Amino acid sequence: MALMLGSGLSNQSGAALAALAFPVLGPVGVVAVRQWVAAAVLGAVGRPRLREFTAAKWRPVLGLALVFAGMNLSLYAAIERIGLGLAVTLEFLGPLTVALAGSRRRTDLIAALAAAGAVAVLARPTPSTDYPGIGLALLAAVCWGCYILCNRTVGAWLPGLEGSAAAALVSGALYLPVGAWVLWQHPPTPAALACALAAGVLSSAVPFVSDLLALRRVPPHLFGVFMSVNPVFAAVIGLVLLGQHLDAASWSAIAAIVTANTVVVSTRAP
Repeated sequence: MALMLGSGLSNQSGAALAALAFPVLGPVGVVAVRQWVAAAVLGAVGRPRLREFTAAKWRPVLGLALVFAGMNLSLYAAIERIGLGLAVTLEFLGPLTVALAGSRRRTDLIAALAAAGAVAVLARPTPSTDYPGIGLALLAAVCWGCYILCNRTVGAWLPGLEGSAAAALVSGALYLPVGAWVLWQHPPTPAALACALAAGVLSSAVPFVSDLLALRRVPPHLFGVFMSVNPVFAAVIGLVLLGQHLDAASWSAIAAIVTANTVVVSTRAP
């Protein structure tokens, strides 16, 4: 439980630090640094034997790399526009949709309707509603759902962590030209670069190791329930570290989405 809670806190704290670097580097620059950190960590741990990959193995790896790159960029761009709590909550719809896909249980239908109602509350028209930001967060949700499905395919084709490590290396390579251009056009201050590097470690390296150790000790469905704390952590950390205040309706919508995921995952047969 400590590993799972620590993973969530680390992930969302890293996202908050990333937001502090946005004024200097922008979301693209911060994501580039994060992808490079993830590539270094996963490459060192997974040690993929790239020369032995066949064309059939490369196809799912490339798909996973593209989804990985798009997921982080769309999420960070959404955080810049609508705040950490709302962006992470909307992104969380991705794994929830994957969990609900194909289900015919009445409980899952009720959970889906509750989540849909929560999204309607979060996107309700107000003078300050940022629809592009909401769209970016929903795009991140789609990417996260695709990330889960691609990971399953990669895991079936490649042993251990080779597939994930190879995808991280490819994703990091994709960000080399754009990241170098952004850093050239917007020279990073030491503080901004430190925040971006810390975001890469806290949001990539620490959760990866913590989740790996936790999954050796708890069943997957319990791990899925604990993932529900991420939107809550994001909203609280956004409030404490970034001063991003949410109204009562938004807090209620976050609670509804978290509850829907908890019900779906905890009531499903192993």
